[in-house]
Amino acid sequence: MNIIVCVKQVPDTTQIKLNPETHTLIRDGVENILNPYDAEALETALVLKDKYGAKVTVVTMGPPQAKEVLKEAIAKGADEAVLLTDRAVAGSDTLATSRAVAALVKSCGDFDLVLCGREASDGCTAQVGPEVAEHLGIPQITAALKVDFQDGKFIVDRETENWAETLSCPAPLLVTMTRAEKDLRFASIRGKMKARKAVIPEKTAADLGLDTTTVGLKASPTRVIKVFTPEVAKINTEIIQEDEPEAAVDKLVEKLAAAGVIKK
Repeated sequence: MNIIVCVKQVPDTTQIKLNPETHTLIRDGVENILNPYDAEALETALVLKDKYGAKVTVVTMGPPQAKEVLKEAIAKGADEAVLLTDRAVAGSDTLATSRAVAALVKSCGDFDLVLCGREASDGCTAQVGPEVAEHLGIPQITAALKVDFQDGKFIVDRETENWAETLSCPAPLLVTMTRAEKDLRFASIRGKMKARKAVIPEKTAADLGLDTTTVGLKASPTRVIKVFTPEVAKINTEIIQEDEPEAAVDKLVEKLAAAGVIKK
């Protein structure tokens, strides 16, 4: 069983602030981390590896420093990792990103399962995983909580706001994870040593046979014009404090009548 996990390095959203003048994200001094939902996808792959001896390859697209999350994945138990880094893909929206990631997945050879996080914490669109499946021409199951393998098919538990269901699907398949069935594991000492020595291959758009007119900012049909914090209306409030509930109600009625909200 060959499993490919798509991950992303994102800024730690607990540390992000907005510039009040430019309304853009202040990234200076903000730590980059493995996208939390992608960590759930990685754990799911490692659970399948523990059960069935699967090979786990982790891929990402980003600047050279994105190797940090790939090495983190290797430290936790992934077998291999590949980085797509190229100025040609910079500024890609979800459509252009999914096109590039799909090409990266294909470059890894035959696979049975592609795992992605449900969404990235710096975008929250939940679009890239499903779009990758479309580019690969394979079925997809979203919002998964558990993935298993029985009788030649993947068994996936998923849930939405309205219901829970269990689906089965043969390989190849793409699944986006909301959370893994087990708590996220820590990297072992042996894993950290392996990650430190790991040589992670870098690929460019040309290496993947990508048409550079279909990726990057210019090929992105959607643009982020502005990021801002909505203004919160200031409302004067008053807490009525009386020992007796009846007295509090009488005072409230008087104030509402004085404000013209009700008629006495």
